[in-house]
Amino acid sequence: MNDLTGVTIAFDLDGTLVDSAPDLIGTLNRMLAIEGFAPVPLSSARHLVGHGARALLRHGFAEAGATWDEAARPELFDHFIADYVAHIDHLTRPFEGVVETLDALSARGAILCVATNKRTDLSETLIGKLDLARHFAVVAGPDRVSARKPDGAHVIEAVQLAGGDPARAVMVGDASTDTGTARNAGIPCVVCSFGYGDVPPEQLGGDVTIDRFADLPAAVDALLLRR
Repeated sequence: MNDLTGVTIAFDLDGTLVDSAPDLIGTLNRMLAIEGFAPVPLSSARHLVGHGARALLRHGFAEAGATWDEAARPELFDHFIADYVAHIDHLTRPFEGVVETLDALSARGAILCVATNKRTDLSETLIGKLDLARHFAVVAGPDRVSARKPDGAHVIEAVQLAGGDPARAVMVGDASTDTGTARNAGIPCVVCSFGYGDVPPEQLGGDVTIDRFADLPAAVDALLLRR
């Protein structure tokens, strides 16, 4: 296999590395219950995940036929974060093949980092509880960089914080925020079809689409050959 020394791979978190929807939607539904609204089904709410906690609350409340007004009820956001932290790893697990694939990429010399719209502290807590922290040189939520996805600065700065070169980087994600980030940063993107994408994977505009995480090394190799 090709040496990946000097190549940085930046990963989205929710819907790419981990299946976190059950815990996030669980917290959303507990917030809805507090306000007297019915829960939203996990099967129809997975697409809400991946854009940050405020977006999840705003769109989740809308799907329940309610309105989330942070200005009127600022404490609800704090309740959401506290509840989520308490349940952050109850049902969340890495997708199949994630651990083995990250080990394989690291063994080939790749630098690995996380570029997520989830707050850095929450991301690091989750990654630590799932025993994934050893894989990543840096975890960069929007509060650790100058912009949030889909602004290309997010992934560029994450790669730089990891000690990598954006000119030799690949983005891996599952949604339009990820492909948009990669496009804005001028780097190639691998789309994971098994995540929480808000549009069909083939319409996201990625460079390569994979159906299993184990297919990622071959996809990265193919992208590097094109370049």
